[in-house]
This record gives sequence, structure tokens and C-alpha cells, in this order.
Amino acid sequence: MARNGFGIDIGGSGIKGAPVDLIRGELAAERHRIPTPQPSTPKAVAAVVGELLDHFDWQSPVGCTFPAVVRGGHTMTAANVNEAWIDCDADTLLERETGRAIHLMNDADAAGVAEMQFGAGRDVTGVVIMLTLGTGIGSAIFLDGKLLPNSEFGHLEIRGKAAERRASDRVRKDKDLDWKAWSKRVEDYLQRMEALFWPDLFIIGGGVSKHHERFLPLIDTRTPVVPAELRNEAGIIGAAVWAQTR
Repeated sequence: MARNGFGIDIGGSGIKGAPVDLIRGELAAERHRIPTPQPSTPKAVAAVVGELLDHFDWQSPVGCTFPAVVRGGHTMTAANVNEAWIDCDADTLLERETGRAIHLMNDADAAGVAEMQFGAGRDVTGVVIMLTLGTGIGSAIFLDGKLLPNSEFGHLEIRGKAAERRASDRVRKDKDLDWKAWSKRVEDYLQRMEALFWPDLFIIGGGVSKHHERFLPLIDTRTPVVPAELRNEAGIIGAAVWAQTR
């Protein structure tokens, strides 16, 4: 594996990128952020991706996260971005528009890859499930460190609603739930996941994980639950790692 790679994290409000030290699992330079263009069409986003790469003068293969199911380089869905991404040959389009080899993957999967290699999941065998609690709920599941891509566990039904409509961090904020009340919703969700998958470890990511001491101790599960370690850099790091395996 090369010493350095490059990762980009495409979100609904911002597109962030940085070179990554693939040995240490950390950013090799301060990340650069450009607002996501509106509308966030594939060509408009590709132009920003190219601008990011030019900023760092990066020419080698690039890993890139995307808030969607990504299969064989095609974006099959689109969350918080323009619907033109649905069923788009995204890898080919981005490569054509930027002149670099670019490999897309689901954003939660990228964060999970980083946590499994460099963060809370390193050296953990068995079934590990990472859940990112944010605007929705993203998920990544691993068996002995190997990713099963494009899990959509945020859509699991809990009490008649998609889990992310009950237990996401956005719901906590919108309903002004205190930590205790919200933790019980998260607990319901994790217990359902336990019953289905019997994991060996849960990793909780997303921005709310920086407040883990306020809610994780309130959650009762058989499975150990730990906070993610790489926080907002996980997607960039995981994407850079992913690009090296393509």
C-alpha cells in the first residue's frame, strides 16, 4: 500500500477532502472544504471534486464517500443531494470530469472501514456494526473485518417508523429530547439490532458521538457499545483506504 492516499467526503452541505497517511490512519494535511453546489447535480459536484484535487495538486487514485447506496461505481439512491445521482455511473462521470481515477463508496461504509482499521474496531473479530447517528442513521456491518456494503439499517422499522425517524440525532434535536429520553430510543433500536444480528460490538459514530458520555452509559444492551474514535475524519480516511483496494 502507498504511504499516502486521498479521501473526499461528499455531503449535502459541504464537500471535504485531504491527503491521508495510510500507515498512521490520519490526515496528512489540513482538510479543505468547499460548500456543496446547489443544485448538487453530478456535473456540479464533479467540478468541486476537481477543485479540491487541484487545491492539493493530487493526481493519484481517490476514494470518495457519497450519501447513497453505491454499487459497482453506480449511485443507486440519493440522500440530501440532487436526484440526478439516482442510477448514475458516478465513478465514470467523476473520472471523466476530473481526469483522476475516483472510486465512490457509501459514506457510512467509509467511516466503518476507517474505524475497523484505525479506530474503535481495530483488532476486533466477529460481527461489528457501526451506526452513525446524525440527520439519519447510517450503518456499516463487518464480519472479521470484511465489509458487507450498503446496509441500510437506519430504515429498520421500530414501533411503526423507520429507526432513523425515532433515534437519529436530528430527532433528538427536533423533539428537544433530553439525553435520557433519547437514549431509550437508541436502546430500543440497538436491542432490535441485537436480536437480528447478535453482534460482538456496536460502534456509535456521527457528530453526537463526541457527547457519548451523556448517553452511552444510559443504554442497556448485551453487546458492548463504544464511541467512534476518528469522528469527522473517518469518512475521508476510510475512502482513501478503500481507493487503494480497487
